[in-house]
Amino acid sequence: MRTKFASAIITFPREPFVSKLRISVVQYLNTAPLVRGFTHGPLQGKYDLTFTVPSQCAEELRIGAADVAIIPAIEYLRIPNLVILPDLSIASKERVRSLLIVSKSPIREARSIALDSSSRATQALTKILCDVRWLISPEFYEAVPDLAAMLANSDAALFIGDPALRLAIAAEEHVTPGRDGELVCTGAQVGLPQIPKLHLYDVVHEWWQLTERPAVLAVWAARPEIATPELAADFSASLAFGLAHLPEICAEASRELKLPEKELSLYLRTNIDYSLDKENLKGLAEY
Repeated sequence: MRTKFASAIITFPREPFVSKLRISVVQYLNTAPLVRGFTHGPLQGKYDLTFTVPSQCAEELRIGAADVAIIPAIEYLRIPNLVILPDLSIASKERVRSLLIVSKSPIREARSIALDSSSRATQALTKILCDVRWLISPEFYEAVPDLAAMLANSDAALFIGDPALRLAIAAEEHVTPGRDGELVCTGAQVGLPQIPKLHLYDVVHEWWQLTERPAVLAVWAARPEIATPELAADFSASLAFGLAHLPEICAEASRELKLPEKELSLYLRTNIDYSLDKENLKGLAEY
């Protein structure tokens, strides 16, 4: 696997650049800095962008409906004939806050887990954690990301993206540490009064506890024939523009999501890492 990832990242044929390539983007806050140069900066209009959920980004790339996509890391291994754009990812070093396993009891007691259908990568991470870290074999099933409904039908639920970040921000005002390193709050404190107690497990933190590696959650992937040095340079420039304009991104997202701007800034600056540095590559290879 190490060789596969490494060769994918460094291989770039020098094919002529094709204008208006189709880019499939995850519609979560953590992708906003990656595409800011395409949506608001000097590269605006150069590419055709569409926004969807992580699993659909991968599907669009697989069937040829997109030329470049931000895909869950596991999908790179599942879709043949892709390369990874260098030095770019959505990763998290130790705690991400937007990927949560929410349980009605300590997770080691869970016999059923509802999996948010939006992300196959986080589903895979959850299954690894259950098998290797928590030593449990629950029943898994996919569900639409409605936490109340998920928990009504299962012992625990994988909950991701901006809704999970909202839950984490609400819970952090009230939580106490659990016996297994999780955060514990009452359901009423996060808008689920029908549930007496909730145990919140940060997926990236649990991965770090298991491996002492960061988690690479998503990568930019493309077909080799269009992955030119110019394309890679544009994607790097778009991120650089986004990182330079984080205050504007957070202000806009605060109005849209109705969440505190300072919490969104903390999330993008601290919880999310956009590099594919040596430590992130080690985490990717471990995964």
